[in-house]
Amino acid sequence: MSALDEHRRAAGSARSIDELLAEARSTLVRVTPQQARRACLEQGAVLVDIRPVAQRAEGGLSEAVVIDRNVLEWRLDPSSEARLPFAAYDLPVIVICQQGYSSSLAAATLQQLGIWRATDVIGGYEAWQAAGLG
Repeated sequence: MSALDEHRRAAGSARSIDELLAEARSTLVRVTPQQARRACLEQGAVLVDIRPVAQRAEGGLSEAVVIDRNVLEWRLDPSSEARLPFAAYDLPVIVICQQGYSSSLAAATLQQLGIWRATDVIGGYEAWQAAGLG
């Protein structure tokens, strides 16, 4: 660990990614791929694919709305001028990424914006594929 890293750690201003991920996940009711698909089909949940183009080339999700990770908050924040027409604070949003890590961080950020039903898919697209969902 560098001297700068040690200083930040000692000052309490730095946390590890594992700590940030655990904090993010503590606010989420994460769902399995099967639960996500059911929520989309039966409850009107919106599945949001935040994977980069290169990962989406491996396979798409017909159920998903693609929103690039770098604009996710602007597109789903109901108070944003750049919001999508369906953005709402009570929108059930299920975020999916490749393995279920960045989606947890993204869903927690959406919750911080007031989109209280935001969550993510455990295991991401890889788990979706392993479950035989497409």
